[in-house]
Amino acid sequence: MKFRYSRQGLNKKDTRLQRFFEILPGLTSWTLILGLVALSVWAPLVAAIAVIAFMLAWVLRLFYLTIFLFLSYARLSIEKNTDWLGRIRGMDRFEAYLSEIREPCRERNWFRRLSLWAHRKDMERLKRSGNIPPRSAEIFHLVVIPVVKESPSVVTANVLSVAYNKAFVRQTVIVLAVESRASQSIKEGMARIADEYRNRFMGFLVAEHPDGLPGEARVKGANTSHAARAAAKFFEERKIPFENVIVSCFDADTVVGPDYFACLTYCFMNCPDRQRASFQPIPVFHNNIWEVPGFARVIETGSSFFQLIETTDPERLVTFSSHSMSFKALVEVGYWSADMISEDSGIFWKSYLYFDGQYQVVPMPMTLSMDIVAAGSWWGSVASLYKQKRRWAWGVENFPLVMRGFLANQKISFYNKLRHGFKLFEGQVTWAALPFLLTFVGWLPAISAGNEFSNTVLYYNAGRFTQAIFGLSTIALLGTIIMSLRLLPEKKKKFSFFWNLIHGLEWFLVPFILVFLSAMPALDAQTRLMLNKRMEFWVSDKRKI
Repeated sequence: MKFRYSRQGLNKKDTRLQRFFEILPGLTSWTLILGLVALSVWAPLVAAIAVIAFMLAWVLRLFYLTIFLFLSYARLSIEKNTDWLGRIRGMDRFEAYLSEIREPCRERNWFRRLSLWAHRKDMERLKRSGNIPPRSAEIFHLVVIPVVKESPSVVTANVLSVAYNKAFVRQTVIVLAVESRASQSIKEGMARIADEYRNRFMGFLVAEHPDGLPGEARVKGANTSHAARAAAKFFEERKIPFENVIVSCFDADTVVGPDYFACLTYCFMNCPDRQRASFQPIPVFHNNIWEVPGFARVIETGSSFFQLIETTDPERLVTFSSHSMSFKALVEVGYWSADMISEDSGIFWKSYLYFDGQYQVVPMPMTLSMDIVAAGSWWGSVASLYKQKRRWAWGVENFPLVMRGFLANQKISFYNKLRHGFKLFEGQVTWAALPFLLTFVGWLPAISAGNEFSNTVLYYNAGRFTQAIFGLSTIALLGTIIMSLRLLPEKKKKFSFFWNLIHGLEWFLVPFILVFLSAMPALDAQTRLMLNKRMEFWVSDKRKI
């Protein structure tokens, strides 16, 4: 019997396990914070050593992440001008095309040479696998866009970006997944969008999701799953096999580039085990980046950086926000979870457990753009960003389910269970506890120790430690500033030098952001889970300014 990826309907043993793993992340985070506070009072020298160790580990990690940020950006740059559609057409005549790309490369551009070298390696791997992809004319796209309070202007921008793609528009089905509790004006707006753009696509559906169905919570996964079932009937009526359909779940404010679906189709065709894979683009929050407060720019640029870094380790990559996967796999695992807030990462873990560890996330060398939370005022944006980050941090709800799944599944190797379980746990605890330790608690040992501390060798060498840590953190910060400027959308820059200077200075808000708009919402989410205070799905304020 396959593991049921839900906390509902558990027996007594599984209920105890579930609660144990729900308590563990929050308990660990609070123990680290309060434990170091207590240690600062009762054993300040030991606490000082621990603080220096935390600081050094954090800065070295930051330096390490900066290196991989540049590597990921380099990959984006290498594939920036790739002719994805040309490669797809080549793969349609696979054997002849493979012979062509085996010929010596005459390209002078090094980025182009690296891209062709990687492409040739992928084609050779695909040939060895024996799993030659279907022709591109037989591949179809399903785009599910959930709507509950998003304005028609936000959704229209999403639909138009899909329509402006250079290929596969006539092989694309759009489904607007509208909640029945949405206002009448929202429903009418979605109907108008469907009527206006229906003829541009293979199909355009509006699926209204009933409220309060048994076993469902008020979460996005319930809505998108209902829409995907409606789309399944659409494909069945036309006898289109699910294994030839790629489903993309886009947030309402998602905007894709004109080559997005060509890149996605290439990644799907290029993956030997394409029916056991998700495909993850890199989300950047550029739609309204110049219209929001500086702190919002910094925190969402940091979110983009995190996703860039994650793509450098495909073996541990997990789906986030807008993502794609085989429709056949989605149907097999029972669609997105209808009782979880974090359905984007949840669908990966649900699939990973269902397919006994034989599931992967393929990073796409392609970005898509979304809105930064905009509530209309400075304090409103702070509150909305806090709620959004708390919702993201509620991804900790996956930890107890994954750990129970690992204990129940004997086909997944111990190594894979260990590395995935540790990353989930360590990532959540670091997110919630480390900024507090470095920003506030780190000062307590020196204050508590007084003269006792000033007479130690540790005090004598503290300046050297501080200098080394400051130097490394400065290098990492400068690298981050440079990368943020490189990633800004060029067409929206005004008074370029002035805005570049301001955006660079905004990064000095990082200490405030790390504590109040990152660690605090994460600790909030973990504490709620620990105390069994369940969260409702909160829809971010996304509006055109």
